[in-house]
Amino acid sequence: MLIVAALGGNAVSPPGQEGNIPQQYATTRAAIRPLADLLLAGHQLVITHGNGPQVGNVMRRVEIAARHHVYPLPLDTVVADTQAGMGYMISQCMMNELASRGTPRMCSTIITTVKVQRDDPAFAKPSKPIGPFLSREQAEKHMKNDGWLMVEDSGRGWRRVVSSPMPREIMEIDVIRCLVQAGHSIVACGGGGIPVLQGKDGQLAGVEAVIDKDRTTALLALGLGADMLAFLTGVDYVQQNFGTPQTRPIKQMTVAEAKAMLQEGQFPAGSMGPKVEGGVEFLERTPQATSQVLITSGEKIKQAIAGKMGTRIVRN
Repeated sequence: MLIVAALGGNAVSPPGQEGNIPQQYATTRAAIRPLADLLLAGHQLVITHGNGPQVGNVMRRVEIAARHHVYPLPLDTVVADTQAGMGYMISQCMMNELASRGTPRMCSTIITTVKVQRDDPAFAKPSKPIGPFLSREQAEKHMKNDGWLMVEDSGRGWRRVVSSPMPREIMEIDVIRCLVQAGHSIVACGGGGIPVLQGKDGQLAGVEAVIDKDRTTALLALGLGADMLAFLTGVDYVQQNFGTPQTRPIKQMTVAEAKAMLQEGQFPAGSMGPKVEGGVEFLERTPQATSQVLITSGEKIKQAIAGKMGTRIVRN
């Protein structure tokens, strides 16, 4: 199968760690092993990744550096920088893992821009979490001293939020498609892609925003005609009634059931919501009747493909 797999930013920089570069490499090596298993089993792989913790940390550096008269970086440039750095790390870890198993091959990173719309309502209502989880005390300090907009994130702590417009077009889709058709393993659309606006004259310009990587991953899977869209997260299953005594794992849900639970507010916007929404949109728009959507932990992806683990979204 052609599998488009999304790694969460926390899969590379887990909560509770400082998230320095050696830690990110160690975590990425562990995250890559089950994906290497898929390649060696004969599947083709396109990897996307989140960058919320990384973007948050870079922006913090920018704000600290500005006090010492170092020029600032706009958010779209930060997304581009983290795309390149994280793509380099993921590609290198994948190539090293395959080489250690006696099957060396290339894995390439494509720096990817994604068109958004100027009138997207998200620009007036920031909602995308970036950066590490913080305590209420830390959050209040940043709101007071740095002017950050902070929200409580699914009971896990407080995080900074920025605008998150909908992805409309992956500008490099033809390049990515050519590489996939040639059999290459690709890392693309990191952090949801670099958000750009296109003027009436055709000129592109970056914009201060972060696109949700799950929604862009669904758009990428659609553009590539993927057989499977896999969202790899920190849990084995999507949970219904999460955080309550009535919580239960969801092993399978139809598109209609997923829509109903989204309407009920079962899946938070900063967590499972975009994954479920992306999976639903992919299944509704793809012409391939056999396409599948999985949501599970990275280490369980092989079992999930075999139908023994994870949450599967089906048409009906």
